[in-house]
Amino acid sequence: MSTASRTVPTALAGVLLLAACGSQSASQGDDATRARDAGAPVSAAPLCPSDHSGYGGTPPPAGAEASVTPSGSPTPLPLPAPGGPGEKGVKVTGLYAWGAETGCAADYSAEFEITNNGRKTATYTVTFGFLSASGGAVDNVEQTVAAVGPGRTVKGAVAMAETTVSAPEVSGIEVVKVRVVPADEAPSASGPCPESGVRVYADEGDAAMGLRVVGLHLINCGAKNYELNGYPELELLDEDHATVDGVRILQGTDRISTATGGGGSPQPVVLRPGEAAQSTLAWRNTTGFGAPVNVPYVRVRAKAGAGPVMVEPELDLGTTAQLGVGPWKRDETTRGADTATGRPTPPAPSRVPSALPSL
Repeated sequence: MSTASRTVPTALAGVLLLAACGSQSASQGDDATRARDAGAPVSAAPLCPSDHSGYGGTPPPAGAEASVTPSGSPTPLPLPAPGGPGEKGVKVTGLYAWGAETGCAADYSAEFEITNNGRKTATYTVTFGFLSASGGAVDNVEQTVAAVGPGRTVKGAVAMAETTVSAPEVSGIEVVKVRVVPADEAPSASGPCPESGVRVYADEGDAAMGLRVVGLHLINCGAKNYELNGYPELELLDEDHATVDGVRILQGTDRISTATGGGGSPQPVVLRPGEAAQSTLAWRNTTGFGAPVNVPYVRVRAKAGAGPVMVEPELDLGTTAQLGVGPWKRDETTRGADTATGRPTPPAPSRVPSALPSL
């Protein structure tokens, strides 16, 4: 399968939860499914996610009416023969094309279901691949659905827009990747402050010449100072959240590369409300003899005794068996709490320079 030709930020990526119950009741999404199966025109606002924040912001609450209602009907596109529950409980149930006359800002949308077959409430991050007739990827859209209870099913819609006039038409869709974390360990860069008083999350990272670098970020969103002095504690986890053994976690990143910014000795850091710190994960994906090691999840504790947060840095460690972690350092891009609202000002997005000439 080819990789996506465009990235998620240029796509319309919105989700509208239609239901969240163990036994589904009839909804507008159900009516749309029956109409699609019967070959009838489909006219259902939930299939065209509203244009909140350009499809990239916070979706409306479950059951809320979409802010934009399409004036026309989409064209149902065929799906492969229905199978089982799908990858990790995620199943696409409908695919639609929207013309300019329909009033939908999306060019294509899909409806999907997520069923939590586990024993804990979980947060799902799903990558959907919109495909051309040849099976190549037209675009990948990532979607996060929070707090799906055990034994429950939620329905939603995901959408994309063509960003170039030469983009091929979409004629299929697949679930590319599913990541599942316990809801009480889900990372967060915004939203309500956790009981711990801190938010922990990983950025998108960067890569150059086989070097991989991901930033870990911590924001003090509580009302008290938060003290750090050392390295975050890490537990490497596989697809099933089992511990991955055989990987050496190095203190500092200089033995991976001196260009990552994760070197130096730990220094005490005291974060006032609204201030932030960051650490660095660095590794190489070199492959030699032996089986390559891939680690999709890392359970992070900011310091000894801190509550865990499970991030998804997708560590492709090759056969190097080494991961460098930098000490916590103050993130100088934060400005402390907003004096008008008392809420912390989040840090600017942290990106590792893509040009690392001395690697």
